[in-house]
Amino acid sequence: MHLEPAGVKEVASGVGSYHRPMPHSLDGQLVVAISSRALFDFEEENQVFEASDDRAYMQLQLARVDSPARPGVAFSLVNKLLAFNAGGAARVEVVILSRNDPVSGMRVFRSAKHYELPIQRGVFTRGQSPWRYLRPLSANLFLSTNEADVRSALGAGVPAARVYPHSRRASAEHPNEVRIAFDGDAVLFSDEAERVFQRSGLDAFQAHEHAQAETPLAAGPFKPLLEALHRLQREPSGDMRIRTALVTARSAPAHERAIRTLMGWNIEVDEAMFLGGLAKGEFLREFEPDFFFDDQTGHIESALVHVPSGHVAAGVTNL
Repeated sequence: MHLEPAGVKEVASGVGSYHRPMPHSLDGQLVVAISSRALFDFEEENQVFEASDDRAYMQLQLARVDSPARPGVAFSLVNKLLAFNAGGAARVEVVILSRNDPVSGMRVFRSAKHYELPIQRGVFTRGQSPWRYLRPLSANLFLSTNEADVRSALGAGVPAARVYPHSRRASAEHPNEVRIAFDGDAVLFSDEAERVFQRSGLDAFQAHEHAQAETPLAAGPFKPLLEALHRLQREPSGDMRIRTALVTARSAPAHERAIRTLMGWNIEVDEAMFLGGLAKGEFLREFEPDFFFDDQTGHIESALVHVPSGHVAAGVTNL
């Protein structure tokens, strides 16, 4: 009996037959698409691009192709997520999705190899928006420094955030734990309650949320990412763990609806901070996340001096 090797398909032709590998699939994996400038520190090179043109940028990147770029804002997050693939498991896939040209892409891949990041896939579009390639990737997250690309991704239903390149880098205190902090309204949850606040003020918001305490909030743009992280959290890989935090301007009694919504989704967060309007930055400094997501630039400005931060351009505050 002849057994066909796994992953190989026999195809008939006019002169016989041949075997070809079956296509790879990213099904079931947490897929992170990331721009090169979010993963690596290309700020000096970007200044050349802004001052000149893409050809000068390409020539500079080619001249530095053998010089590894410094880690960027999202490096720690990517490095730790890829550690979930230890032992040959295929649980996390990271794909470079960049407006860079293919020549500059060589330095991106060489830098990844230098840091032993097992990144094999990339799409380089030389100035064109790459967000449309998120759909065939079935991406769970897109991180980019380009706000227009982030907004396009969010419009297509992909969790996405604009990375602030000058954010503080992640702490090295938790090498075996991916730590991610989320805002609530317009990030994990819909902007329904935020619209009440913007329209009628804090008292109306509190009254509305108290009355709706047992009515789950609709999903926000980052619920799919939280679900994907929760799947990793339930099945740890080696020494790696995930720790999540909800960091919200809500306070009692509006806290209850947020908690009940997460319970209704059968998702647990490890920490919840109901700050009632206090600045989030110093609380995030103590949590030490690898990344923080918020829809309001004011909260991002408070956070980025302490932790890696990304702006989710969704909801009524970003119209």
